[in-house]
Amino acid sequence: MVFSTASAQHGYMHDTGEEWVNTWRQGFNFQCPHGEVLVAIRSYFSEKEGSDRLWNFECQRTPYDWGEPNECWWDDINRAGLEWSSVCTNNGLVAGVQSKYFEAVLDREWQFYCCRYARRCPYSFTKQPIPSYSQILGLCTNDVPDYGYFIRGAQTTFSGVLRDRQWKYILCRMTDFDCQFENF
Repeated sequence: MVFSTASAQHGYMHDTGEEWVNTWRQGFNFQCPHGEVLVAIRSYFSEKEGSDRLWNFECQRTPYDWGEPNECWWDDINRAGLEWSSVCTNNGLVAGVQSKYFEAVLDREWQFYCCRYARRCPYSFTKQPIPSYSQILGLCTNDVPDYGYFIRGAQTTFSGVLRDRQWKYILCRMTDFDCQFENF
């Protein structure tokens, strides 16, 4: 697999040794380069930094025979402190993320940037959970498990006690043929 990394800010380094797209308690807007989709998500939690996370994303070029994306858009936004479930509409795949931090609830609002390819349809859905609230884990990594799977969305719950989110990423495969369905 070939990965590329793009960042919303110029490589914020923290004592983890990783490069992150955001600083503590700051918003960010991350988009994969044109023709690529999200395939890996990393985060690092700190209670002392406002129960916030640092974020890092990796992108991968879509298969050549898909061509260029037909359209891209920002999908639904969640509200800080609430549960959220979002799947890219119109058969889209996640190609970016934006987030804003809210000090009052020690949580973030989220929104996915979605792209649709040549009327391909998603199928074979699966949810990939992060094992537990990473206040316990600290560093959290979510990679697409196999080539041919793509991130279509996510479900999250927010713990008012731990001030952190539990994430499940919704993964799918895409058809090898042009699909006639508008939203699957």
